[in-house]
Amino acid sequence: MTASSTWQARPGTPLRGTIRVPGDKSISHRAMMLGALADGVTRVSGFLEGEDTLATAAAFRAMGVRIEDDGPGRKIVHGAGIDGLRAPAAPIDCGNAGTGMRLLAGLLAGQRFDSTLTGDASLTRRPMRRVTEPLARMGARIETAEGGRPPLRIFGGQSLAGVDHDLPVASAQVKSALLLAGLYAQGETTVREPHPTRDYTERMLAALGWPIEFSPGFARLSGGHRLTATDIAVPSDFSSAAFFLVAASLVPGSDLTLEGVGMNPRRTGLLDALRLMGAWIEVRNAREEGGEPVADLRVTHAPLHGAIIPEALVPDMIDEFPVLFVAAAAVSGVTTVSGAAELRVKESDRIAVMANGLRAMGARIDETPDGAVIHGGATLGGASVDAHDDHRIAMSFVVAGQIASAPVTLRGCATVATSFPGFFGLANRAGMGLAVA
Repeated sequence: MTASSTWQARPGTPLRGTIRVPGDKSISHRAMMLGALADGVTRVSGFLEGEDTLATAAAFRAMGVRIEDDGPGRKIVHGAGIDGLRAPAAPIDCGNAGTGMRLLAGLLAGQRFDSTLTGDASLTRRPMRRVTEPLARMGARIETAEGGRPPLRIFGGQSLAGVDHDLPVASAQVKSALLLAGLYAQGETTVREPHPTRDYTERMLAALGWPIEFSPGFARLSGGHRLTATDIAVPSDFSSAAFFLVAASLVPGSDLTLEGVGMNPRRTGLLDALRLMGAWIEVRNAREEGGEPVADLRVTHAPLHGAIIPEALVPDMIDEFPVLFVAAAAVSGVTTVSGAAELRVKESDRIAVMANGLRAMGARIDETPDGAVIHGGATLGGASVDAHDDHRIAMSFVVAGQIASAPVTLRGCATVATSFPGFFGLANRAGMGLAVA
């Protein structure tokens, strides 16, 4: 039922109670990858059982890694060691996972065998040159389709050399791809960013014993070491929590607590943005689990207003902009977003798709090349919206439907399972109005 591609969202009840969203997708990808390269057995709890992360698990199974299911969200990864992967018998299908493909490109560039990375129709439209070109500087040999797009054909047996690389655009995925290639390179690999991005790869490499130096916007490691298996606890995904944070902020009478949310400071820019807009979100029971900061978040309805979103926050909330657009359209005042051109090359052109959908609901939005000016205050009405098979677009318009004057029909929702399996049921339990159309 919930796998249907068409949903209808309408106002439900105030969002109340305590919920837990699924595990962090980015950390789940990395736990699978680094556990597969480690010596020994890595036990992963809180693993996101989404299509993207399961595609990554399937990729390592295809390369000879034994991965056991130990119950919901629990995986036992029998590491093959840094040099123990085997050539896959067929192209590796990354599904819809841009993170999976970009990180695998770096990891596979240092293997002895050839490999090919492909994906679904959406992923094969996404540009990969910003990963393949710096990897080529390290000595990798990767062929792409026209325009630098997948599939990626990666030639094994190349001698990689460490580089000192300044990223022109801040990207945790590109940084991570270079660091993973650096595990197999001679000498040091150094990556500098114009703005700090999430440091999940660096933290996990350190947790598994690889010598690495890192600070905000900087990472350095050398090849020739080994990873040691350890237990990894994956916190709840902040990006998944974001839809509930915004919905509870907008729907009068809401008082909702989200348990065990990952609070990596390179991931939580939306908290700062919402607080600039007047949101009331309380951080409770802050703690550390598996090397990552975690907390419970209590959010209650508050009268929000427009704001200028600082460009410094953009890298720390790039996945949350679709739902921020919803908040901005629904509240008083003007919200300005700039410095977010990366949104145009995600699973969809998220600036254009959000602007078109919200305009159909009655909002006024002026697009810019790298963002938008959103004029709030309009009453949002019902509409028929195409999510363009983009999971974050679909969930954002579910939130928009909670404050609309008439139902919002959403097409292209099946891909929600890539990052948030169970969203349909959890949204309804929390108080949202959501049905299969």
